[in-house]
Amino acid sequence: MKTASSTESIQYQPPTWEAILAAHARIAPRIHRTPVLTSASLNAIAGTRLFFKCENLQKTGSFKIRGASNAILSLTEQEVARGIVTQSSGNHGAAVACAAAWRGVPAWIVMPKNAPAVKAAAIEGYGGKIVFCEPTVTARKATCDRVQAENRRAPGASLRRRPHHRGDRPRAAKELLEEVGDLDAVFAPVSGGGLLSGTCLGAKGIRADVRVVGCEPERADDTYRSLTSGTLQSLESSDTIADGLRASLAPRTFAILRRHVERILLVSEEEIISAARLVWSA
Repeated sequence: MKTASSTESIQYQPPTWEAILAAHARIAPRIHRTPVLTSASLNAIAGTRLFFKCENLQKTGSFKIRGASNAILSLTEQEVARGIVTQSSGNHGAAVACAAAWRGVPAWIVMPKNAPAVKAAAIEGYGGKIVFCEPTVTARKATCDRVQAENRRAPGASLRRRPHHRGDRPRAAKELLEEVGDLDAVFAPVSGGGLLSGTCLGAKGIRADVRVVGCEPERADDTYRSLTSGTLQSLESSDTIADGLRASLAPRTFAILRRHVERILLVSEEEIISAARLVWSA
């Protein structure tokens, strides 16, 4: 396991704490306040107390619905009336499809063809329209642009591409710190950086001294390389088993992580599989 420490960001404009509170109030009627669970077995193995914020029990099965619902519920009727288009490996797409359905508008989801079938089925179950593409960053962006352009030519189907930024996720960390106030550190996975940067803002909004650590697959290590080099690094494609962690940082999430995250832990495929088996059996 390798680590990369963060460096200071020169310029970035994070949401204010008041904006975070307003967003939390806006989406509260639509989402679950997920439980924080513990495991005596895992505590014994780790030699410390562990607390798990169970966003796998969130609506659509992940934290993604928090940012998707906040963004789509914030759009004006004119902005949202023509529909939404975004790109996703699965969880983000399901959340956008669900939130778009709440607003009564269509959602087009550009998805890599190697994404898990169960995630594609979830998107379709929420009413999303899937457009598959090659599993590269370039192909995803090009396909997203094409879908947007094609539907703009169709009457009443002009789309907003990537309607919100994935850094808009501080609220799960806010809930965690409200329930377990004496945490020494918070660990979160990193892909596009939305969850981790949101965790930084939410956790440090309550406890400035809490440590925030990111966890990233070795086969999708753009965040590690970005923080090590001090410049934003890209990731064209990845075959990590952690299929939800194949995206790359955006400039905004990179800026927030440079300022607030303590370090990035790189995890091998063997460690990911072993940890998953451990959690399932604990």
